[in-house]
Formats: sequence, structure tokens, C-alpha cells
Amino acid sequence: MKERLDEMEKETTKDVAESVNYFTKWFKSIDWDAVISKVISVGLEILVLIILYFILKYAGSKIIKSFFKKYRRNPAVSNNRADTLEGLILNFYGYVLFFVFAILILQNFINVTAIIAGAGVASLAIAFGAQGLVSDVVTGFFILLERQLDVGDSITLDTVNGYVENLGLRTTQVRDFDGTLHFIPNRQIMIVSNHSRGNMRVLVDVAISPKADTEKAIQIIEQICEEEKSSNKNIVETPAVLGVESSDGTNQVIRIVGTAVNGEQFGVQRDLLKKIREALLKAGIDLPIATPVVKTAQT
Repeated sequence: MKERLDEMEKETTKDVAESVNYFTKWFKSIDWDAVISKVISVGLEILVLIILYFILKYAGSKIIKSFFKKYRRNPAVSNNRADTLEGLILNFYGYVLFFVFAILILQNFINVTAIIAGAGVASLAIAFGAQGLVSDVVTGFFILLERQLDVGDSITLDTVNGYVENLGLRTTQVRDFDGTLHFIPNRQIMIVSNHSRGNMRVLVDVAISPKADTEKAIQIIEQICEEEKSSNKNIVETPAVLGVESSDGTNQVIRIVGTAVNGEQFGVQRDLLKKIREALLKAGIDLPIATPVVKTAQT
């Protein structure tokens, strides 16, 4: 038994010695001066490329922003449109610059051209996987071309309501009214409801007691509407009293319709409701406990 163990120990020692000898020969066969020189050369080249990348990114962004700063001075150009174009061009410039420098850095380690040329099935798989990306870019291009959206627009996309914060090549960013930022792939944008195009129609339903003097209430409301048109620059058209919209045993509803500057409709309707309510109460018109109904629609 002891002899067998001694024999195994000798064989193990021999194998270890051969491995060490092989590794030593391999290590000595390496031209370390050439390796170190290559590492330094490639390292310096990559460092220069990285520095150049950040310089070009900074300089390019400055030039683009400077151009759009002058572009905004054109009275025919809206700030929202300028913000949209600026964000999209910055986005595109960043993608192209990153792709170019990534290829330049990879060429220090692999033959990128040969890989791309001989990829075959891999290229097909990549192309299939990139269908979504291409669809996002194409859809984003047509959204921009048709001016469906601009930065700052109030929109509804399916179940998302909010303001457009950024329109990029791949995604559109929408800030919800509660502060949530939604990233929506452009290809998923099917129906766009843009609330920032044109003036907004304001519909106000004011409920009064069924026993109240309707004609007197309408006269008071018309007077308030005239006063508000004169004092509130955000009212485009004088609110018109359409008359009694509905009536039952608990109240009768008087409808008022007006037009407000886009984005100011909520302030207009708050002021209008406040003034109407105060005037009706002051004139002795009884109001029900129910809160008046306010509706807005786009013209």
C-alpha cells in the first residue's frame, strides 16, 4: 500500500513539474516588450478616442443649442416646435457619435468589417431583432414630419394623459399630471389626442333652485360674462348663455359656453364660476347644494 502511494506521489510530482516546465517555456516565449508596447499603444489610442468623443459631443451639443437659440428668435417659430427639433437632433447626433466611436474602439480588438460582411445568419437575426427599433425611428420621423406632437403639448395617448417632455428617435416621454414620467416607444403610438392645438371651448353648467327666477338668473349670468370678457384677456369669445339645459324637481341647469386661450381654460372657468356664484347669491338666487358641473372641449 505504501509503495502504491509513493508511486502515485512520484507521478503527481512529475506531472506538476512538466506543467511548470511547459508554462515556463510558454512564458519565456512571449515577447513581453512587444506585448507591453501593444497594450500601451492600444490604451493610448482608446484614451484619445474617448477624449475626442467627449469633446465632439460637448462641441456638437453647444453648436446645436446655439443654432436653436437663434432659431427661436424667429417670430414664426413656436418655442414648443424649436424644443422638439432641438431634442430630436441632439438625440440623433448622440446616437450617431456613439456608434461611430464604438466601431473605432472595437477595431482595436476585432475586425469589425469582416464580422459584419460575414455575419450571415447572425445579421439576419440582428435585423429581425432590430425591427422594433426601425419601427420606432420611422414612426418618430412621421410624428415629427406631420407635427402631431411638440414638446410642451398637452396630450392623451391611450390611457396616458400629460405633457410631452421629450420626443426622441425611439421613445416619446410624457409627464403625467401626478408627476409620473412615461417612456412610450414610438411604434406604440396609435391614436394621438393633442389638446394644445387651437383654442379650448369651455362649457359651464350652473344649477339653480327650481323655484328661482330663471330669467333674472340668466340676465345676471350674461352680465358677468360680459364683464369677464372685458377684464380677462384669456377669454377669446364672450361666453354665451344657452339657456336652461335641463330641469327636474331638485334643480334647473343653465349652460354657458365660451372659448378660452389654450392652456388657460381651467383658470377661466374657475373665475367665471366664482363670479357667477357670488352674483347669484348676492341677487338672492337660491343655489342647490350640488356643485356646478364644468366641462372643457377643444375647438
